[in-house]
Amino acid sequence: MRTTLLLTGKTTDKHIVALMDDYIGRIGHYMPFTVTVIPELKNTKNLTEAQQKEREGELILKQIQPQDYVVLLDEHGKEMRSVDFARWLSQKQQVCRQLFLVIGGPYGFSPAVYARAQEKISLSLMTFSHQMVRLILAEQVYRACTIIKGEPYHHE
Repeated sequence: MRTTLLLTGKTTDKHIVALMDDYIGRIGHYMPFTVTVIPELKNTKNLTEAQQKEREGELILKQIQPQDYVVLLDEHGKEMRSVDFARWLSQKQQVCRQLFLVIGGPYGFSPAVYARAQEKISLSLMTFSHQMVRLILAEQVYRACTIIKGEPYHHE
């Protein structure tokens, strides 16, 4: 299974970029994993939140094919422990050819993106910056890979 982390906007903090690169490299030892960045919208001062979500949604949907499995990172999504996430990822590896994990813009997703997604997951009840969500998700994907392989990174 190929997995793509689909992001809106570049990661600007050099420390987070370095950590992301580290985890992306680690994940690559377990499965094909790529990060696709949708450019941040420009000239958004005159756009409403709904208009921004709509435009970002169009860009997100252009990246996804009809057969792809789409999971949104969303505050109202399902919460899982790391071992449950590993079990979930392992199940997806058995049935999906392409998995998209999508982190939207600052206002969330358009109705069209919500309609296209098969699932929503949440990392926490807490709110994190978009920069941190990327890093936390990358670390959790790596952690899930090590749990699936029975490696000692995760401690229960």
